[in-house]
Amino acid sequence: MARPVPAQVLDPARLAAVRRTGLLDTGAEEPFDRLTGLTATLLETPFAFVTLVDESRSFWKSCIGITATDPADRQNTVEQSFCQYVIGAAAEVIIEDARTDARTYDNPSIDLMGVVAWAGFPVFSADGHVLGSFCAVDTVPRRWTAHDVEVLRTMSRAAAGEIALRTALEDAQSAADRAERSAQKANALARTLQESLLPVTLPEIPGVQVAARYRRGAGGDEVLGDFYDVFASTGDSWSAVVGDVCGKGPLAARATALARYTLRAAAARCAVPSRNLATLNTALREWVTVDKPYLTAVYATLRPHPRGFSVRVSCGGHDAALIRRADGTVRALGRHGLILGWLDNPPLRDQRTVLHPGDSLLLYTDGVTEARRPYDQEFFGIDRLCHLLAQTPARDAETLATAIETAVAGHSDGRAGDDTAILVLHIPA
Repeated sequence: MARPVPAQVLDPARLAAVRRTGLLDTGAEEPFDRLTGLTATLLETPFAFVTLVDESRSFWKSCIGITATDPADRQNTVEQSFCQYVIGAAAEVIIEDARTDARTYDNPSIDLMGVVAWAGFPVFSADGHVLGSFCAVDTVPRRWTAHDVEVLRTMSRAAAGEIALRTALEDAQSAADRAERSAQKANALARTLQESLLPVTLPEIPGVQVAARYRRGAGGDEVLGDFYDVFASTGDSWSAVVGDVCGKGPLAARATALARYTLRAAAARCAVPSRNLATLNTALREWVTVDKPYLTAVYATLRPHPRGFSVRVSCGGHDAALIRRADGTVRALGRHGLILGWLDNPPLRDQRTVLHPGDSLLLYTDGVTEARRPYDQEFFGIDRLCHLLAQTPARDAETLATAIETAVAGHSDGRAGDDTAILVLHIPA
């Protein structure tokens, strides 16, 4: 006798959230297939899915490993679906062998679809309801590694972000279409969308202080493409990235999301900046079939070193990182590579050094150096930035980030022509 599905599956508020996505019974789409395809490649699994679950079935919005194109063929019943366990727990479910696991041994999909190993993470709506799952499936027993779990966690968040992005864009379009909606409300929606593409909090890195500043440029209800992120990499290393997508609006937002989740997934298996930027370049070239985006990025990896932290930097068409030594000396780190998304194999190189106690590393976008003075249009410029770094007492990361933000705003008289991202990593003395 089949076991009943979890009561959470039938929760009316959850079912309403699923219907609001507008994704049930729709065809395959590149943004979701890009995520599952990348996951299957990174984890070397035959199947990967993005699912949405209503009261009766698990609909496969994306299904790598299954060739069905008709939406009616891309689903199974809730009783057959492993997603029911994720919804019931509202958390990840990791199964090494479904045939012997007490939670799943009697699930019909073991025989119907050959499911043996299964790992899935919840895909949440913006208001916290579990819409379905992002999962990978193997047909043999498997011990899912920490790397596998981190990839799935990252991709599930990316899938949720794509759904939230669509909702926000639809809301923004509705705001634009209705004359009674004010420009302030449309601007607020764009701001919410922009902020959803940035990290909610910065991680705590042992032995390193991290500070970030982000300032939206002029453009009202337009979403621009500057971004930053900090995340764990392999072993005891950490990655930091700042980038700038060419363009604005929905395409820039999607490229920003693609960059963040691709780099996070790549960092889970490799700590070499140039290789991870190359992975992002491949994603831009191969996973986006129309309106291919371009972006620049500077990527740094930090790892503990007997004298502080070793740092390795690679640039993809982006300004080099700046190092401020404890004595006030400033130097650039990172050889200028080609913009990402333009060629299949752009030249990307790494440059490294050691950060000692009292040293700081700065990553930034051109909203800093290209901030213009109103009365003569003079740029803030790299020379002024280096002088500011040299003259600012580097007591901590926050002091440097605030000094840069304040100086740039003062130079431009508070008028931001472009987005500005500032990321400072400081080794306390």
